[in-house]
Amino acid sequence: MGLWVCLTKQSHEDRMRFALVPLAALAFLAACQSTMTPQSESKAAAEARQMELASQPPMRWGQAAGSDQWTKATLSALDREGVTILSRVPGDIDTFCPNYAQLNPTGRKAFWAGLLSAVAKHESTYNPQASGGGGKWLGLMQIAPATWRTYGCNGNIKNGGDNMSCAVKIMSRQVARDNAVAQDGSGWRGIARDWAPLRNASKRADIAAWTSSQSYCKPQA
Repeated sequence: MGLWVCLTKQSHEDRMRFALVPLAALAFLAACQSTMTPQSESKAAAEARQMELASQPPMRWGQAAGSDQWTKATLSALDREGVTILSRVPGDIDTFCPNYAQLNPTGRKAFWAGLLSAVAKHESTYNPQASGGGGKWLGLMQIAPATWRTYGCNGNIKNGGDNMSCAVKIMSRQVARDNAVAQDGSGWRGIARDWAPLRNASKRADIAAWTSSQSYCKPQA
């Protein structure tokens, strides 16, 4: 009888202890939440946005087949080739991204990647096998084979990722040379040297409207 009473008492005490565990956890979480100020929540949200922007920036090709590879290749190429353009503010940047001067490297990289994706719409309608001018221009960004060789581009010109990597190399050199996205008042400069859509008023306006509409390019209040 004494043993049964002891076990019953012990079982009751165990249940009480186990019941208190989730209550303690809830109290701990509540305490943590109570320490989150509006400022810290805002900072955490901003850091989350930056992480997403770094790995998955908005690209105009959306979810087109193969686009994940194109985006990764573009971002990797910008890491290798884009040091100069990421550190400068082109003279005509306000046309394409009014808030560019205020962006950190992550935001600037997102802009250049997005810009190329917007140009690709007009060059190939996102067809990595596109061939224009009877084979004079090939791939997503319609790069001439001679230009491919001049810039020392590697891989297959009709492979979407390789084509975008080459486009970044071309863009980085031209924009760095002219310090302009497309024009400087005395002629076509920057990427307009190589990609005709930037020399067409309506297509240039369409490209600029898309890049300017991205959250990182909008002037902050």
